[in-house]
Amino acid sequence: MKHILLLLTTMLLCCCSSDNEAMAEEKSPINEIGKTLVVYYSYTGNCREIVNDLTTQIEADVLEIQPAEKGLKYEANGYALGTQLLNAIKANPNDASSYPAIDPVTISADEYQNIIIVTPLWWSQMAAPMQTYLFNNGSKMAGKRVGLIVSSHSSGISGVVNDAKRLLPDVTWSGDALWINASNHANRSVLTGNWLDKQNFDKKQNAMNKMYITIDGVTKSVTLIDNAATKALVEKLQNAPVNVSLNSSGGFEIWGALGFSLPKSDQQTTAQPGDVILYNGSNICMFYDTNSWSYTRLGKIDGLSENELRTFLKAGENNISVTLSLSSVTTAIHSSKITNAKDEKYYSLNGNVTTNAQHGIYIKNGKKVIL
Repeated sequence: MKHILLLLTTMLLCCCSSDNEAMAEEKSPINEIGKTLVVYYSYTGNCREIVNDLTTQIEADVLEIQPAEKGLKYEANGYALGTQLLNAIKANPNDASSYPAIDPVTISADEYQNIIIVTPLWWSQMAAPMQTYLFNNGSKMAGKRVGLIVSSHSSGISGVVNDAKRLLPDVTWSGDALWINASNHANRSVLTGNWLDKQNFDKKQNAMNKMYITIDGVTKSVTLIDNAATKALVEKLQNAPVNVSLNSSGGFEIWGALGFSLPKSDQQTTAQPGDVILYNGSNICMFYDTNSWSYTRLGKIDGLSENELRTFLKAGENNISVTLSLSSVTTAIHSSKITNAKDEKYYSLNGNVTTNAQHGIYIKNGKKVIL
């Protein structure tokens, strides 16, 4: 069962030997309800895997930080470029020009009460692109409760913790940072799960923050962002699920007409794998690779790797039948319990007789019907 982060997110620090360092701040009570944002940067893919596991256990929006200059090899020539970027920041940490450029972000941190930062360690410091994001957005996080997860090969993470404190002086650190390294990375799901359990997070699910996509009987959840388009979409789905036919396009997405329009707030966006996007106000796009265009973000498919997204979204195929709904129970039934082909009763998707069928998907006479 997924945890909902309706409560305060905490910061974890797990170090070894001389790097063992506790956060100086006193832990704050976990007693507030609020939305959660996971912000991450991943160079080798380790942090992305951590986030994928994390978001199967919590309700959160996800923002990936991307360097503006693509294809750089930070580790080449003895980590020369990576060290150069870090040294520039250390020399003038209060100068915006010291930080490497990143792609514009499409989610504002000031809309969230709880933020989890997932970042790699570079040469005992926080990765430079994540430092850029925090430098640019630290003021928006003032007063927020912030947690930190750090991925490294073997080095202790006290330097990253210090960078986080410097860049976010006005946030509330409510615990220690979680250290996931090469020796325990394979156990990341258990590590993050144990942490979430210990923090007493509420496990109730907020259905209004979730949409479900069903393709060929397989259902995956989508964490919706909060904007006019998603509010209108949820209102539409409260009446009945929506069936759409989508086609692969460009080697990065499946897309097609919704059959109705939603309020759009288009801006230049680099869509990432898993993103669900509104295009031109009346088309829905689901991404298994990246593409930059003027879009309105709707949300992100939870917890799937790029390869898993390609499989689930049937990358490369056309006429893909997709159901959008507010319920995950579409996966609960693969065949109807109805044995009489002439049975005129309505059955729910879990096979139970429905005496008061209203708007929704039901089984009648052995087939799915939409009311």
